[in-house]
Amino acid sequence: MSFALRSVLPLVFFVSPLFANGSFTIDQVMSAPFASLLTAAPNGAKVAWLLNERGQRNIWLAAAPDWKARKLTSFNEDDGQEIDELAWAPDGSYLLFARGGDFENGQDNPNPALSLTKPEQAVWIATLDGSPAKKLTDGRAPAVSPKGDLIAFIRGGQILTMSPKGDHIVEAVTQKWPMENLRWSPDGSHLAFVSERKDHSFIGLYTPAGKSLRYLNPSVDRDMSPVWSPDSSRLSYVRLPARSHQIAFGPHREGEPWSIRVTDLKTGSARQIFRAKAGPGSVFHGIVANDQIFWTAGDRIVFAWEQTGWCHLYSIPVQDETAPVELTPGEGEVEHVAASADRSSIYFSANFQDLDRRHLWSVNPSSHSAPQPVTRGENIEWSPVPLADGSALAFLESAYNQKAHAALRLPDGKTRDLAPETTPSDFPATSLVKPQQVILSAADGMEIHGQLFLPASPRTGERHPALIFFHGGSRREMLLGFHYMYYYSNAYALNQYFANHGYVVLSVNYRSGIGYGLNF
Repeated sequence: MSFALRSVLPLVFFVSPLFANGSFTIDQVMSAPFASLLTAAPNGAKVAWLLNERGQRNIWLAAAPDWKARKLTSFNEDDGQEIDELAWAPDGSYLLFARGGDFENGQDNPNPALSLTKPEQAVWIATLDGSPAKKLTDGRAPAVSPKGDLIAFIRGGQILTMSPKGDHIVEAVTQKWPMENLRWSPDGSHLAFVSERKDHSFIGLYTPAGKSLRYLNPSVDRDMSPVWSPDSSRLSYVRLPARSHQIAFGPHREGEPWSIRVTDLKTGSARQIFRAKAGPGSVFHGIVANDQIFWTAGDRIVFAWEQTGWCHLYSIPVQDETAPVELTPGEGEVEHVAASADRSSIYFSANFQDLDRRHLWSVNPSSHSAPQPVTRGENIEWSPVPLADGSALAFLESAYNQKAHAALRLPDGKTRDLAPETTPSDFPATSLVKPQQVILSAADGMEIHGQLFLPASPRTGERHPALIFFHGGSRREMLLGFHYMYYYSNAYALNQYFANHGYVVLSVNYRSGIGYGLNF
């Protein structure tokens, strides 16, 4: 349901909240755990994800055939130490992860629990045999070689390697500049990475066998997101043009076009296979994914481009100089993207046909067929994760009365929630109200979307105090349900709390936010 709200300001005045019968507390509405970092094992049918339960962050695991979830780690304190950068062993027998530190900005390790010692940032290992997780060494961003014999990781911006047992630690690549994005070749013979150099960056290539280092087609531009061809012979990457400093939240609608390049490792030759057109889409628009481009079956590269004013997916052959094919036409933004294990399908979240939610879709990058919807309805789905054996699709999901949780779409089309027992019994799911989509007409005619929370069972003519909520960011979009980002999920919970206590709440997605196209 949606309706236009032409004049909302007269609604707004502040009085003491009207407490309704059966009201719940802030603690109750925020008590359900929050799921993130969903990842599938490289073989078989098992998934792992991170669950934040009242500040206690732990990795959970579920596997076929029963899909009963269990904890892999046992961190039982609300100490503010985050977990990120999950990495599977090639045989799926263990999971590496980084714990502690500032994963968002790379600054000093936070210490909100006021520990007497400075919290560390370390690489941990969690085996699937029930043994307790243990720390291997200080560092982050673990990446296991496909051969299973070597683990690369980053410490202080430098690349080190170690054995799966955490010993034989060697400084592999130590340079003046920090390095990121460790990517092993499928045959395990090379390690690609990004060398960050403030206003530009290089794609580096480290070969453990020969202990050699080289940089691929270096320039004054910013190269990023290296991805390997299936046969390990070529490397593709995104090249962003060099530019001076820009304000983070200023408008970046046009600029020097970005491009995609491919380097042949044997010959060292590099060539451009795509360059964005001038105008809309000339400025790179990222997606939420492990990599910004995908090397798919049929020797094609799939990438996101904003040339239509919407962030859509395109496909282009690596060898032939042909125009890219748009895979996801229509009005809507593609956001979370993943490829199937056999590289024949691309799964993504988008708000096509439902601008204030996210649903899952699939598309064949080698054909001209239209994307197929995987999920529909009033829930919100994101972070698609195809299982290695193709037996199911894992994803994260929420609803107007359910926080982010892991789920499976099974071959019969049914959805199964994972670890539903982790939601506390006093979480007020039945007391939450379903927000309504509202559309405000701005002075210049632009449509502004919002979500209206009304107290339960309002009586005609009854007056309520009102609040208008403007989310932070500004590059965010509040949805018609619990958000897929932790902070905004809590903000949604607070709006539900106010509605439960007698307020009318209008949440507004003001312009410059995501979800409604480039011009918004």
